[in-house]
Amino acid sequence: MKQHIRLYPEVHHALENGYPVVALESAVITHGLPYPENVQLAEELEQTVRNEGVIPATVAFLDGYIQVGLSPEDRQRLATAPHKRKVSLRDIGIVLSRKEAGGTTVAATLQIAHQVGIKVFATGGIGGVHRESPFDVSADLPTLSRTPLVVVSAGAKAILDLPATLEVLETMGVPVVGYRTDEFPAFYSRESGLPVNVRVESPQEVAEIAKIQWECQVNSAILVVNPPPADTALPRETIEALIQKAVHEALDQGVRGAEVTPFLLARVSALSGGESLKANLALLRNNARLAAQIAHHLYTPRHQFRA
Repeated sequence: MKQHIRLYPEVHHALENGYPVVALESAVITHGLPYPENVQLAEELEQTVRNEGVIPATVAFLDGYIQVGLSPEDRQRLATAPHKRKVSLRDIGIVLSRKEAGGTTVAATLQIAHQVGIKVFATGGIGGVHRESPFDVSADLPTLSRTPLVVVSAGAKAILDLPATLEVLETMGVPVVGYRTDEFPAFYSRESGLPVNVRVESPQEVAEIAKIQWECQVNSAILVVNPPPADTALPRETIEALIQKAVHEALDQGVRGAEVTPFLLARVSALSGGESLKANLALLRNNARLAAQIAHHLYTPRHQFRA
């Protein structure tokens, strides 16, 4: 894969010298928000990482290459490209061969970040097992099982079957670490009623778990679940009622496959009067900050560096 990757100069310099780097996905730019809000969010997430003294590496597809780290011009071109593909693992060869623009999902970002030596990845929520279609399981889950990165998220997207998703994570050997929480967060909500495998109180504890897990040749990701900020989180009962309504609408309209998740997220946002989107943006920033704090404990710089 490496011959198809272009490292942004500051990302290359950081990785060569052992400085902390955090990977960021780009589907939020290509499919998450309209222009120019998508560019503004991407800039905010990168700045959040930089504020912690860490280099951000947003992963995306442009010009027939996998870009690891984007220039301001790259972000603009990605955000405004007329035809953009949402890239999971199955799409990588297609997008590269056709020189398409594309935003990476969790699975694709994980794979690429691992290839270049990045150890920490911040996202909003992972994919999982779909409601009403238990055979529809996101590629995120098997990729988490075989890719040794720390992945910081607000749990799985609340539109999914959370108990089934946790069962699959257990089967695949992915530890679920609650950051200052005993419960698996439900993306928009701080609680789900479902337990995590262990609670930690500091970024250093996360790093220690990861180091020992990987030293023991258990090469799964460490899934760190970070509850959304309390001031923007939504009550579990409120958001669940909206999700149920959106799921029924999707079934009635025959929405299937890759279209289900964007349809449900858009409908929940509309039904909540934009409150779910506000929670989503806040948790993305929150996760980027925690990921950067964890990254400090997983890298060993050769000399002093300030991002």
